[in-house]
Amino acid sequence: MPKILFVLTGSDHWTLKDGTKHPTGFWAEELLAPLEVFADAGIDVDFASPQGKTPVVDEGSLAPDAIGEEESVKQREALQALAGRLESPLVLADVDLDTYDAVFVPGGHGPMEDLAVSDDLGRILVTMLDGGKVVSSVCHGPAGLLPATRTDGSWLFAGRNLTAFTDVEEEQAGLADKAPWLLESRLREAGATFSSGEPWAPFVVVDDKLVTGQNPASSTEAAQKVVGLLT
Repeated sequence: MPKILFVLTGSDHWTLKDGTKHPTGFWAEELLAPLEVFADAGIDVDFASPQGKTPVVDEGSLAPDAIGEEESVKQREALQALAGRLESPLVLADVDLDTYDAVFVPGGHGPMEDLAVSDDLGRILVTMLDGGKVVSSVCHGPAGLLPATRTDGSWLFAGRNLTAFTDVEEEQAGLADKAPWLLESRLREAGATFSSGEPWAPFVVVDDKLVTGQNPASSTEAAQKVVGLLT
């Protein structure tokens, strides 16, 4: 049976360009929705983070005025059920990649702080994708694609078709003018072939064994595409 490594941010903040720390973490839906898809498919998952730090949920992702009271309660209960596993993730640098068939990187702004500069994640992605395994990510999770360079200095995802949280969505979310950099722009500058759909609507790009989703609403479909590649 396939097994997936979830790489989660270990950061509880994103440092804005004025030096202030914006509270964040991982986005609840981008963890929970894929987990549900993978569980339904009978696929096991492990969690890992930089230095094995306990991941923190972005409270904004659970706000009742954003997702509704019922959904907020449901997601909090689901996170509470996962608390024991989330408290002690694997140390990213020590992960045995032979154990896994895919890697999945959820978003939230946390990855913009730590995964975007994680050499350990970069090494893992190079090993996985060049080894014919599945690399998948959603929303701000593709920030973690940035440090994936091969030994010759080339970027792993140069010329690859992908998507991520767009500059327009960042503007609409109210953080674009405070951000030290924008994810879509950075991915384009690095050499990705970037495409996107309507803001906040589901949009997923599959390029061989690379699966990326644009925003939280894309989480379920992205996970379904991963299942399709693994089964």
